[in-house]
Amino acid sequence: MSRRDELRQRALQKLQEFEVLMRDGHFDYGNGFHGRVYLNPHQLFRYPSTIWQLAQDLLDILPADLLDRTEVVAGPSTGGALLAHTLAGLLDGRRVLTHPACSFAPFTRGADKLVLRDFYARHMQGRRVLLADDVRNTGKTFERCAELVRQAGGTVIATVEICDRLEAVVDLGVPNYALADYPAPENYPVDACPMCQAGDAITTF
Repeated sequence: MSRRDELRQRALQKLQEFEVLMRDGHFDYGNGFHGRVYLNPHQLFRYPSTIWQLAQDLLDILPADLLDRTEVVAGPSTGGALLAHTLAGLLDGRRVLTHPACSFAPFTRGADKLVLRDFYARHMQGRRVLLADDVRNTGKTFERCAELVRQAGGTVIATVEICDRLEAVVDLGVPNYALADYPAPENYPVDACPMCQAGDAITTF
């Protein structure tokens, strides 16, 4: 088994150990669909030391030239921003002292969509940006973040996440790297959910 495969397998085990990857349940996603799998990144972020380990492993699977070109690591609040901040700090720790420092930028929740505060937008202009998030579902969050980066005059060079559910419906035209992936099983509209029809209670946690 390769070093990369070892890191990916360990990450998947961690996600299950900390009940981030919750399987074989009956989950209400709050968007009109039910399913058997739920990814709860907030459970993971309770343990900063684990995020540090996963972030280091994530950096280990990224190409060296990508890491060298990264000037800003940015992510959406809450989980993505916490991961991006950790990645930026760890990345600087791996570089020679003469390498320019890597900066961090969070995307925050506006009234109905993610926004980038002017302060961070000014420091993103002309910079190469690595987008980070805890989980990639449809890829729509990355798409919005990339739009904000372009508006600020930055360039997205790649996207990274701890776990990819392999159901992205958008292509940003840049590489995507996941520390672990878990294929999303079929989701069901509420009115056609077989678990509801069988009388299975909604899983709570």
